[in-house]
Amino acid sequence: MVVRLPTLEQIDSLGSDFGLVLTPDEVAAFRQAFKGPLASYGRLDELVPPALAPIAPRSPGYRPPASENPYGAWYWKTDIHAGGQGLLSGKKIAIKDNICVAGVPMMNGSALLEGYVPELDATVVTRILEAGGTIAGKAACEDLCFSGASHTCAGGVIRNPHNPAHSAGGSSGGSAALVAAGEVPMALGGDQGGSIRTPSSWCGIYGLKPTWGLVPTTGSMPISYSVDHCGPMGATVEDVARLLTVIAGHDGWDTRTISARTSDYMAALGKPAKGLRVGILREGFGHPESDPDVDAKVRAAGAALRKAGVETEEVSVPWHLDGPHVWSGIILEGAAEMMLKGYGVGNNIHGYYPLSMQEAFARGMGTRINDVSPTVKLVLMLGEYMHRNYHGRYHSKAQNLRVLLRRAYDEALEKFDVLAMPTIPFTATPIPPADAPLSIAIDTALNMQANTCSFDVSGHPAFTVPCGRVNGLPVGLMLVGRHFEETTLIQLASAIEAGGDWKLN
Repeated sequence: MVVRLPTLEQIDSLGSDFGLVLTPDEVAAFRQAFKGPLASYGRLDELVPPALAPIAPRSPGYRPPASENPYGAWYWKTDIHAGGQGLLSGKKIAIKDNICVAGVPMMNGSALLEGYVPELDATVVTRILEAGGTIAGKAACEDLCFSGASHTCAGGVIRNPHNPAHSAGGSSGGSAALVAAGEVPMALGGDQGGSIRTPSSWCGIYGLKPTWGLVPTTGSMPISYSVDHCGPMGATVEDVARLLTVIAGHDGWDTRTISARTSDYMAALGKPAKGLRVGILREGFGHPESDPDVDAKVRAAGAALRKAGVETEEVSVPWHLDGPHVWSGIILEGAAEMMLKGYGVGNNIHGYYPLSMQEAFARGMGTRINDVSPTVKLVLMLGEYMHRNYHGRYHSKAQNLRVLLRRAYDEALEKFDVLAMPTIPFTATPIPPADAPLSIAIDTALNMQANTCSFDVSGHPAFTVPCGRVNGLPVGLMLVGRHFEETTLIQLASAIEAGGDWKLN
């Protein structure tokens, strides 16, 4: 690719776009001034950047027919392994389709990326292969991950194995449905507003959003740098601990992981929970949209913990109710700028930039933008509206307020080891019909985040554990811990799991 020197007319037009009034002589002078910097771009074309080379040979796999994909949870099926031995030997793992697997198509649930095949393995994929795991395929997800339900995926609706007429949750709905259906014991998900915990809760599996910066996102498509998380989902607490052990830790490409502190997650399994202190978060219950039966199931789970010697007490964190407002201020403009206007890659951060993804996304934005879901259109237009008219004021204010939100949780966690609340205030909702009004399609995709999104802002680890059912659909109990103390959450979740079969509650 050759960067061309702009014409006089192009420079004049660029200036006009920013309100600059330039004389013809000034336009000509600026054209001359462009030549030096553009020579650097010419040299960049000659230099070869580093590449994240895959460590294992593989065939591209295939897109499964409906007969092999009853819940619409697979985007692509593969059988990739490196042949080594490790903590994941003999384990099949599904990879959310916003994470690159070299040679395997990646769509991120969106028409914008249809046909894209990355040439790199994400860091978490390499770590799984090095630990002996088998990549079983790509799990379908919501359109660019902008939905907490499971009806916006360009590949089709993702259905809940407990009731196929209901949502699997999102955006990691395919990952949760595959684990719940028993097709894989574990999967990778992503979480920017609840996208690991929502589908895990609604599908009755275990899902952990790690501390921000514990698990690298190199080779994953971002939404917004300061709230992006990648984490494990599993059929058991042990599956989650095993996968977290493999994927967690510092990655030289991802500066978010500089402060990562790993622990012995496997050792936390089965460790007695006696003496742990759990704060039942008052503000996590009784939302206008809350189902009283869901609240009751979660409170009953908290009461049951006392039988294991866990101390429980209600605690109030009023900031929790403002968390979703702070989250909105951060993610709307952050996503519009980084993912959409940033062509799926963004800019100005230390990290690995997948150039092929950026180019594929840019082509899609230029040719298929009208094919994206209503939630993507909403984020694009609303984020740009705030950017143009308020010039980043509210995004900046929200970023500053996140310090107070984090501090409020930290203060509660000085007294308690864990905070507990319903993961989602209600059970999985019916999938809206394809011809549902725009307002219903959007509301159904975004109405469940009252308890989850605040912890994407604060960065605290949050673990959803199934604790019962309402009308045959799973209910999730969310456990929130101190930064980088995932072992405490695993210890408590393990005790809850050992305490009885949640399906009987």
